[in-house]
Amino acid sequence: MSNVINPIVYSIGTILGLVFIGAIVALFIHDIIQKQHSILRNYPVIGRLRFLFELQGKYFRQYWFAGDREEQPFDRATRAWVYKNAKNKGGIIGFGSTYDLREPGASIFVNAAFPIQEEDQLPTPSLLIGEGYCQHPFEAKSIINISGMSYGAISAAAIRALSLGAAKAGCWLNTGEGGLSPYHKEGGCDVIMQIGTAKYGVRDENGNFSPARAKEIAQFVKAFEIKLSQGAKPGKGGLLLAPKVTPEVAAIRGIPVFQDSISPNRHHDIGSIEELLDKIAYIRDLTGRPVGVKSVIGGWHFINELCDAIHRRGLEYAPDFLTIDGGEGGSGAAPQTLMDYAGLPIAEALPRVVDTLIESDLKKRIRVIAAGKLVTSAHGAWALSVGADFVNTARGFMFALGCIQALRCHLNTCPTGITTHDPWLQRGLVVEQKYLRVANYAINVNKEIAMLAHSCGLKHAREFRREHVRIVQTPGKSVALNMLYPYPEVKR
Repeated sequence: MSNVINPIVYSIGTILGLVFIGAIVALFIHDIIQKQHSILRNYPVIGRLRFLFELQGKYFRQYWFAGDREEQPFDRATRAWVYKNAKNKGGIIGFGSTYDLREPGASIFVNAAFPIQEEDQLPTPSLLIGEGYCQHPFEAKSIINISGMSYGAISAAAIRALSLGAAKAGCWLNTGEGGLSPYHKEGGCDVIMQIGTAKYGVRDENGNFSPARAKEIAQFVKAFEIKLSQGAKPGKGGLLLAPKVTPEVAAIRGIPVFQDSISPNRHHDIGSIEELLDKIAYIRDLTGRPVGVKSVIGGWHFINELCDAIHRRGLEYAPDFLTIDGGEGGSGAAPQTLMDYAGLPIAEALPRVVDTLIESDLKKRIRVIAAGKLVTSAHGAWALSVGADFVNTARGFMFALGCIQALRCHLNTCPTGITTHDPWLQRGLVVEQKYLRVANYAINVNKEIAMLAHSCGLKHAREFRREHVRIVQTPGKSVALNMLYPYPEVKR
């Protein structure tokens, strides 16, 4: 029997070998005659290794070459911190920190000589949004909340896990500009409906704002957010590539299937501060819900003019909240030029916005939400110290879902099932497990923000002020945040 099999195996091996050699010869001929790549013309076949290493290098670096605090957009130490808190394993380490306290921009919290004892600690108070100015004010309980991620940009499984996790943790979930899907409602959490430039979810057949649709959606959401711009791409609308525009995504958005979903770079019906205030008041009166604005800050004209216009027209025209997104934000697809170079970082934008609101005596009227790579408890405590009321994060919750920073969010090939509609890849995201990690992450971030507050001698996290954090300027020298950004005086 073996005498029969051996010739067959030998023949198959010979055929496969000839096929392999033939493929190499074909590649050699193709490479040496093609005119597009000089490397391949000069080094046929073997030159292809260069393109392979270039493509795969960013994935290998994060495991083998980059240090714990070196990688971008999020280093390994930060991701590991989120993973541990999402798994409820605690942020406990030994032998010392790898956080460089000499690095300019590093935050150092001013611990008190006599911190608050446990029996004197108070829970972080919730805040009302829209109180006195709309029919249904929104009580927001959590400091950390889920920033806008559209159904389409992320998968149904991911949104289900976020909705269930948000309900368990008591934080809100922002829909992103892609509209309200059934998956956002599944967990029964607090939902903020974002109105993007394409009006997805609240548009009529002509693509214009639909009052009837907005009133219908108002039954299921706690607030509306008018998005002017986002950190990943200021001046550019949302971008969802054709492979991710599935029939269900297309139906929710009201657009053709499997065609690129490209939102306008601004609202056609909002071209000035006055039109923005008109739209805020109109949607608030129409729906009875608080209405806010999301924007990246590029300079001081917008916020100054906004505050001046509110004083001219009255507090009833003011947004109930402002979401300030830093230029470093960016969970979705975006042109690299805008992602790299457009929009002020949150560290500069947030204190300037808060200062303007204080000067205009509008800080109590308008809640401030900070966003832009704020994924840790220290980031949240810093934002509260500056003057924010809440923190939004998208990528923090993506890490909680299991994101490994594969940098494929726009390609529909996410290996963890978060940003893909491929059923096989989505099966890796087990909702019944991941929603608990979403909840753990939110709960533990809130808990650690409170821990930092108690260390600073504060009874709860909403007592943070700028004097409670110092910012490193040069190695060995830090300056209190209230010296960098002194509290302004009310000018009105």
